Amino acid sequence: MEDEEWVLVRRTTEKDWWSSSFMDDDDNGEDPRPLKITFSGPAEHWTDAIPIGNGRLGAMIWGGVAVETLQLNEDTLWTGTPGNYTNPLAPEALSVVRKLVDNGQFAEATTAAEKLSDKPSDVYQLLGDIKLEFDNSHLKYVEKSYHRELDLDTATTRVKYSVGDVEYTREYFASNPNQVIATKISGSKSGSVSFTVYLDSKMHHRSYVKGENQIIMEGSCPDKRIPPRLNANDNSKGILFTTILELQISKNTGVVHVLDGRKLKVEGSDWAILLLVSSSSFDGPFTKPIDSKKDPTSDSLSALKSINNLSYTELYAHHLDDYQSLFHRVSLQLSKSSKSVSGDGPLPMKKHMANNNDLFFKRSKDDTVSTAERVRSFKTDEDPSLVELLFQYGRYLLISCSRPGTQVANLQGIWNKDIEPPWDGAQHLNINLQMNYWPALPCNLKECQDPLFEYISSLSINGSKTAKVNYEAKGWVAHQVSDIWAKTSPDRGQAVWVLWPMGGAWLCTHLWEHYTYTMDKDFLKNKAYPLLEGCTLFLLDWLIEGRGGYLETNPSTSPEHMFIGPDGKPASVSYSSTMDMSIIKEVFSAIISAAEILGKNEDEIVQKARKAQTRLLPTRIARDGSIMEWAVDFEDPEIHHRHVSHLFGLFPGHTITVEKTPDLCKAADYTLYKRGEEGPGWSTTWKTALWARLHNSEHAYRMVKHLFDLVDPDHESNYEGGLYGNLFTSHPPFQIDANFGFSAAVAEMLVQSTVKDLYLLPALPRDKWANGCVKGLKARGGVTVNVCWKEGDLHEVGLWSNEHNSIKRLHYRGSIVNANLSPGRVYTFNRQLRCIKTNTLPSATSY
Repeated sequence: MEDEEWVLVRRTTEKDWWSSSFMDDDDNGEDPRPLKITFSGPAEHWTDAIPIGNGRLGAMIWGGVAVETLQLNEDTLWTGTPGNYTNPLAPEALSVVRKLVDNGQFAEATTAAEKLSDKPSDVYQLLGDIKLEFDNSHLKYVEKSYHRELDLDTATTRVKYSVGDVEYTREYFASNPNQVIATKISGSKSGSVSFTVYLDSKMHHRSYVKGENQIIMEGSCPDKRIPPRLNANDNSKGILFTTILELQISKNTGVVHVLDGRKLKVEGSDWAILLLVSSSSFDGPFTKPIDSKKDPTSDSLSALKSINNLSYTELYAHHLDDYQSLFHRVSLQLSKSSKSVSGDGPLPMKKHMANNNDLFFKRSKDDTVSTAERVRSFKTDEDPSLVELLFQYGRYLLISCSRPGTQVANLQGIWNKDIEPPWDGAQHLNINLQMNYWPALPCNLKECQDPLFEYISSLSINGSKTAKVNYEAKGWVAHQVSDIWAKTSPDRGQAVWVLWPMGGAWLCTHLWEHYTYTMDKDFLKNKAYPLLEGCTLFLLDWLIEGRGGYLETNPSTSPEHMFIGPDGKPASVSYSSTMDMSIIKEVFSAIISAAEILGKNEDEIVQKARKAQTRLLPTRIARDGSIMEWAVDFEDPEIHHRHVSHLFGLFPGHTITVEKTPDLCKAADYTLYKRGEEGPGWSTTWKTALWARLHNSEHAYRMVKHLFDLVDPDHESNYEGGLYGNLFTSHPPFQIDANFGFSAAVAEMLVQSTVKDLYLLPALPRDKWANGCVKGLKARGGVTVNVCWKEGDLHEVGLWSNEHNSIKRLHYRGSIVNANLSPGRVYTFNRQLRCIKTNTLPSATSY
């Protein structure tokens, strides 16, 4: 197995169907900086460890020398059981709150609204650890020889170091097609690999050795929101799990011993391979764990059996083929202006290296600089290749934590070390879950959204009960915080965060966006429209006759933000917040547009939505020139608040646009200026996208730069936003949403679209990313976009659509040109937006 040699042939992807003369002409043969996150030593904190994942299983790799830890996660491990998300006392409480709002008693309404709250969500749990213990000689490793990296191009983590004259190498990857986490440990001298391995967990568990090469760990999650007791009796009614670690060693050298009935000790092997599989008894959000028919031990043994005949090389080849078919769809290359360097001519553009095992540890000229040090120096050197890396890291993380058949990405993706993680590690629906999926469509990872759509379907089932009982309304509703059980009722606590019934409605805008990007009419008919219909039914019932002939939402909050009422009292509950109205407008617009496509214009719900749409409160401008956050121009006690909810209509919504609403754009510009640049990571990336929508490249880039602040994990409370050493984004503490938001925001700076319009380089920071090329981005209307630019000016554009005739209006710096795109053809446009070349697509155009 260890002696096999092979060369991976990289498959052709969409972005390879077009090449720019800019890239071809400017290559000077230099090696590019590879897409790697690098470290010069073992992890000292969890946020220095490297995340790998196959969508369902995840690991954080610490890279220790004498002691190595792989901290493990499985996406279905949560506390609790399916719940009752209804409150029969809510209608009476709702009536009281509405009357108080009508009387202008906003502070009193805020207090009364707490009676509408419910139980908290359940909690995401962790799986456990693989522990590797090496002999004491490893304590004397050569520190300068140590190298640890995550290679984004191959989704592979590697650790390399020397002990005396022996060079040790470890390799880790998480395979989606074979559902296994694989580790290979090897030494440069025969017989040099010796270690002890075992499984451990903070959860209630037991582990034991089976045969001579397997360790089995069986455990359970608590059935309530309480920390598990390690010495408790095994009577949990929560989710059960089983993890199996299988050990393989070289055939002619090495022996394996069993220690204490739960550890395996390897002595004198040339190499060792560890294969980890794991399963749980979770059988969907509506099945109690105690009623589950799934046997996690049997399922895990079956998973191992399915790969028995596969060598490590074959497992790795399957992993690469699967992962790279997604990751390689998009490339981004950025360079500074050639005017700032010596020599004539433009800076050379970079080309991706071919994939070859021989290049695993090929060092670029500055590979010895850790990624953390690069982040630290970004404030002064503003290295654009670090922007490339963080952009692609967001895509890597989405591929690694959200795949068809997995659970939806939570607040930490799938990576969590705590039994009580921050904010429960739950799905938060007032920005965080939505931001997790912002890059899926523009960054060409549409399959990674599948778990989101399945999750929305589950929410619609529970949410119909919540709507009927709590609000005496039809359709379905979801609030601010949810969990694996698809909780739809309000959270526990104060109205400022728990009273927000727009979570489901915001999620429904993703359904329509999926159609606009893919033009998948079957998806629109069978998946999106039924969910939009249920959401619209609720919104129509939730809207009530209000002031000035408008339909209003009452009660209403702007997520997590307070205001000062006319009586001088702080409050959060009023009516018709700008975010409420913006989201409802998007949903109504979506169902009306979907009905036109599906021939459902005459449906009663569509007619009602069309009439209600004209009676929604318009977005208003406050006395100071900013966008009003509430229906009343209240005093804002925290003008630098982290949320920018009242700008939803600008991004991710579409009711505020540079072309159609210039006055509102001017107000939005001032709103962002007034809000300031400080805030957690997700706020930073949201503001980046908002500035990009305003075509303000200077401020969009300022927010990009703001995120590159290296967070000290020992003093993270001193920071707002920023990046950890492994490029995880910080709230603080760690939240993964800003990693995804960053990728989406950078894409928004380079390409924006409607179904008919394509805006090229709308927020390009010309002085910072003077030369560049992005290939494989998706635009609405089913179009793939490649763009290259020189010295801040458009050079060439490549466009194509696989399946649809498309008429696009191309926009660039005030110029507008119509382009007729036919399926099966690649069109190349020059800087004047003139079509200069057409090519035929390859016959196989699947992706």
